[in-house]
Amino acid sequence: MRTGVASIIAGTMALAVVSTLSAQRPPLAEEVFKNVQVLKGIPVNQFMETMGFFSASLAADCTFCHVTESGGSWEKYADDNQHKRTARGMIAMVTAINRDNFGGRQVVTCYTCHRGGDRPKVTPSLAALYGAAPPDDQDDVVEPPAGNAPTATQVLDKYIRAVGGTTRLAGLKSIVAKGTYTGYGDPEKRRVDVFAVAPRQRAVVVHSPDGDSSSVVDGRAAWIAAPITQRPVRVLALSGGDLDAATLDAELSFPGRIKQVFTRWRTGAPATIDDRDVEVVQGSTPGRAPAMFYFDRESGLLVRVVRYADSPVGRIPMQTDYADYREVSGVKLPSRISATWLDGRSTIELSDVQVNVSVPAATFARPAEK
Repeated sequence: MRTGVASIIAGTMALAVVSTLSAQRPPLAEEVFKNVQVLKGIPVNQFMETMGFFSASLAADCTFCHVTESGGSWEKYADDNQHKRTARGMIAMVTAINRDNFGGRQVVTCYTCHRGGDRPKVTPSLAALYGAAPPDDQDDVVEPPAGNAPTATQVLDKYIRAVGGTTRLAGLKSIVAKGTYTGYGDPEKRRVDVFAVAPRQRAVVVHSPDGDSSSVVDGRAAWIAAPITQRPVRVLALSGGDLDAATLDAELSFPGRIKQVFTRWRTGAPATIDDRDVEVVQGSTPGRAPAMFYFDRESGLLVRVVRYADSPVGRIPMQTDYADYREVSGVKLPSRISATWLDGRSTIELSDVQVNVSVPAATFARPAEK
């Protein structure tokens, strides 16, 4: 979102008192917010991502649909206005189009018509017709490569060799790192600690004057914890595609496990990132959204991962870029990790990385609700 604060994306309502939600499942949108009329029955994290989908489709910030006073005030998000009523009608319209014409598949979304504008285009553009078309982002369906392209196995094997080789990677059991965190719209660099334990435990803790914020995967579940001033729920459990994405980030902390992350791998047509040629590989597993992997053709290093989460209005893309690989005990690890999603961006820069050190189990323990 254009506000730069990931928490200020609460959509159509204000914070409600929630004291008895089950710890066994993520809270639903209508249990946390007031005045939810259409997007009921979905977890809070998916609801907030849906707000980000609206924002990205219209290139607008939260106050475009909400009253101006909602900026920084949870209560004012519940206030109704014509834009919110229009948005509810648009959700119903798109749902009907997909149901009646595409068997319920999300073929038409807000972005289909809006494309970054608050009003859909109705007149063809001659400049766009005869000018140079801007490059489209890679879709979540890979195009088969032409000619003698390397296989997915060859690309993955090259990556494993590039970061240290099978033997060294097998000995990598834990990572502890310190550095700085920069969030979208916040010029201040915050201190950050990153902990990872193989195979799929990871904790990122950002220290700020308001208190610590953390994103944790404990091997089975995942959650985001933050001061209540930043998020509608202090501890927000992740589910669905968000849980898959968080688990994938944890698994990719250990490069030697990359082949086990998905059950099927396909090579896609080569692409270019920052003027460098990259090999494209898609990983998929039944029941999970696919992920796109981009490997530098020359070095073999992983430079980008794009994965997806579902929402009621369309698929949510999430992108992680890896750069500035540095050798630590014979293994190359990225020291710059940049994340981009529909309602925010962040960059972690690591300056002190240690491997195979003890990490207390409490690091990955879910904090108590307050």
